Amino acid sequence: MKTAVTLCRVPEMAAGPFVFHDELPVAFAKAAACGFDAVELFFAGPDEVPVETIRELCQGHALGVAAIGSGAGMAKHGLSLTDPSQEKRAQALDFILGMVDYGGKLGAPVILGSMQGKWGGEVSRAQGLGFLAAALKHINEAAAKAGVPFLYEPLNRYETNLFNRLAPAAVFLEQHDLQNILLLADLFHMNIEEPDLAAALIEAGPRVGHVHWADSNRLAMGSGHTDSEAVIAALRGISYQRYVSAEIFTNGDPEAAARQTRESTRKFGI
Repeated sequence: MKTAVTLCRVPEMAAGPFVFHDELPVAFAKAAACGFDAVELFFAGPDEVPVETIRELCQGHALGVAAIGSGAGMAKHGLSLTDPSQEKRAQALDFILGMVDYGGKLGAPVILGSMQGKWGGEVSRAQGLGFLAAALKHINEAAAKAGVPFLYEPLNRYETNLFNRLAPAAVFLEQHDLQNILLLADLFHMNIEEPDLAAALIEAGPRVGHVHWADSNRLAMGSGHTDSEAVIAALRGISYQRYVSAEIFTNGDPEAAARQTRESTRKFGI
């Protein structure tokens, strides 16, 4: 397993659970100084930062790119794949496809979190799932062509009513033959929705493609009551070798939160 830390450069997401919000050269330097293997990036869109700039920063600080978030599509532009408006759904898909192309150039998967939206009002559950499946089919093909997986993140019930747990989401992906889409297992969301975090990870097995390493209170691991030992044992049990990434609140001290995160993984030899 490898470690990553979140870097967010979207003003509309400044209050979100991201560790560093500094200008990129400063944020990359801090990530490297804290001992992370990679960064997880959150930008306003695929045209905000040139790919070559990221490559140079990665090379200069010996960091990889673990994943790229798409949340700005919702936070900044109000877009989701299950919007009742066909035009808005098309714009949302175009935004994500642009991010997938960008991520592919960096060898990094893109995350679908808040942009999945939800069903309700004009959109029935069946319609919402249909909209999601249709969009994911296009995204699955685009990500495969770009040579990267795509990450679908089940969120807690307060953020979406599509999928809140790993197992039903994994079944949905199988049913629609979305073989290039993996699951993002966010331990904070899982703490709300899963009866047993370790059991959920084991059940999802090879579909787990990324982990948000956050404690039960969404602070750095060790701040709440998550059984991190059981989680790591489960991840090793499914031969997980990808990233554990800090998408967390920092209580106003990003570097302390980053250092605490690294200590929480080092004790497991990560």
